[in-house]
Amino acid sequence: MAETYGANFEASDVLRMFPTFVWKAQVVPSVRQEIEDDVLAILHEMRRDAGAPAPGRGWQSAKDLHHLDEFRGLVACIHDAAKSILDFLKTGDGAFELTGLWANMNPEGAAHPIHSHPNNFLSGVYYLRTFEGADTVNFHDPRPQTGIIRPRVTELTAENTDQVVVKVSDGTLLMFPSWLPHSVDASGSDETRISVSFNVMPSAYTETMSKPLW
Repeated sequence: MAETYGANFEASDVLRMFPTFVWKAQVVPSVRQEIEDDVLAILHEMRRDAGAPAPGRGWQSAKDLHHLDEFRGLVACIHDAAKSILDFLKTGDGAFELTGLWANMNPEGAAHPIHSHPNNFLSGVYYLRTFEGADTVNFHDPRPQTGIIRPRVTELTAENTDQVVVKVSDGTLLMFPSWLPHSVDASGSDETRISVSFNVMPSAYTETMSKPLW
């Protein structure tokens, strides 16, 4: 019979340090409808003017859409969300601005490889159109050291996974630290998934740090 020495850890004995947050909200239907009415038409016009992408490739707009009148409702929604997050984090003096906002259209087979958003503080995505097979985003473990040794996993849990898949739907707003790696799998829908991505920085970033890389 194996001996024990009183050092068996329970769930309550675990200290969780340095958490990584992803904030997920569902925009209320009335606001969502206003955003769709303002945004979808101009995005389809931009996409038409740019021409159809190659098969399996997505389309991205310019990254300055937050300056267009059609995006004022979405920008106001993002500002409300960012303010609540900065209040939660107790970070800075509360002044912030969008450094970029751009649209993504992913037809069947289009994907976004793993990436992060350098020289920004918060990033996010608003989902205008999602479909079965095109309704998830992947967040990856930002600690590369964890890959040095990977014992065999006997049961996949939140504590041993290196990737979390988040389900999204029309009207979902996600925000997360800009350093958090993320990706989008190839769309399995024959409909075009449409989302709008953005970055947020403290308003004084021009005086305190280098400009965003993109």
